Amino acid sequence: MAIANLHETLLSYKLRRNELNLEITQLQNQKTLATYSQADAQSLKNAQTREVKDYFKVLYEGDEELQEEYRDYTEIPDFEDEIDKLTAQFQDQFNELTAWETAIDSQLTTDSAELTEVNAYLESMKSMLSTNIQEDFNYGLNS
Repeated sequence: MAIANLHETLLSYKLRRNELNLEITQLQNQKTLATYSQADAQSLKNAQTREVKDYFKVLYEGDEELQEEYRDYTEIPDFEDEIDKLTAQFQDQFNELTAWETAIDSQLTTDSAELTEVNAYLESMKSMLSTNIQEDFNYGLNS
């Protein structure tokens, strides 16, 4: 009976170890996706910022009154407003992606710590069983 309980305990720890390994792999995949999503959003923001800059640059270069009034296109008041709108539009998305990545990192840390604990327990049990079996075997030989 004791051997069956011990066997069941070892199997439950092995099952938990496998579950943790699977969860860690899935979390790493999600982290990769989150990082890709962040880079993709940043790329989109950069492209739209470039479009705004190009628009105001063409506008500035085509209007002599603007050239007399401002040193370059970045000083046009509407330019700053458009850039600010664009930044605000993407900021919420960046915040959500950062929060998602932080939650994934936190869960990865938790799962990795638990996996280390489970592995240590399994190694301890194997070592203890190996020592006890050797001692039992030696006891039988030495009596």
